[in-house]
Amino acid sequence: MGQTPCHDSLPEVHVKVLFIGDIVGAPGRDTVHQLLPGLVRSEGIEFVIANGENAAGGKGLTPAVARELFAMGIHVLTNGNHVWHNKEIIDVLGRDERVLRPANFPQGVGVPGRGSGIYRASNGVKVGVLNLVGRVFMHPYDCPFRVGRQEVERLRLETPIIFIDFHAEATSEKIALGWYFDGQVSAVIGTHTHVATADAHILPKGTAFVCDVGMVGPLHSVIGMEVEPIVQRFLTQLPTRFSPVEKGPTVFNSVLLDIDDASGRALRIERIDRETTKHAQ
Repeated sequence: MGQTPCHDSLPEVHVKVLFIGDIVGAPGRDTVHQLLPGLVRSEGIEFVIANGENAAGGKGLTPAVARELFAMGIHVLTNGNHVWHNKEIIDVLGRDERVLRPANFPQGVGVPGRGSGIYRASNGVKVGVLNLVGRVFMHPYDCPFRVGRQEVERLRLETPIIFIDFHAEATSEKIALGWYFDGQVSAVIGTHTHVATADAHILPKGTAFVCDVGMVGPLHSVIGMEVEPIVQRFLTQLPTRFSPVEKGPTVFNSVLLDIDDASGRALRIERIDRETTKHAQ
């Protein structure tokens, strides 16, 4: 359950990639610190991608938090619509190729940072990562399909192994993008909703897909935030300040993928979901 093999047996040459869902605040960071090293050892993981756009105080990313996450063994941090929340990250986006922001933010108008990159897994294999953001129920960004196509064609000149983090709200938009890139990328992984979906599978031409990988953060929460203020917001429709839950049990949502080195096709996608009994204070 939760595992979709593409072939009866895996080839000898492949790369294992872990994609971690949206990391929410200090509880999320502590949970990654607790669980990631053991997963890397036990599963033989060679490359780790995580969405970090909520990692600093529940919204945005800071230079210090990015350094902390890289020290834990994450290779690339993707982002989304909250990437500009902490202005100090702008300098990091301009100089650290490991921190991405969506490639379909406005083009050619001085928007800092990059939306994709080529990296090396621990076994030396080149891995491409592309960050896109959705438009349905979100802001009128540039078209993720057209911008994504341009970026994928450029990345494929260097490697067939390409991962897309599609930070989007609507499941239909995510599923459509997965089909659009089937056979052209290794995986289309949905982020943003913080709710793990049970649809991890491999599309007919070899692209792994999941609508939303989920989050790493407080279990007893509303997508990582304190429950009562959000309930009151729904009841009253009055503006309310949301804060991340700072203690209690946490959830770790991720997907583990096996990718064929030569073709870039996904051979397996498997959910890895864990719960911790409490967030270490």
